[in-house]
Amino acid sequence: MKFNVGGIDKILRIVAGVVLIALAFFGQIGMWGYIGVVPLATGLIGFCPLYPLLGMNTCPTNKS
Repeated sequence: MKFNVGGIDKILRIVAGVVLIALAFFGQIGMWGYIGVVPLATGLIGFCPLYPLLGMNTCPTNKS
């Protein structure tokens, strides 16, 4: 598994994930907010399984 999420993309994923989970936890947006686990996990791990399918890579160290 190669890293394909880097820099600002990683930060935005983590922030968006935390915000969605917090809003769901406090009952502002319902249970769908827990989908924030996905961007949080991909931001923390540094790999997005959808990026290879789309031919994308935001990590500068793995540019091909």
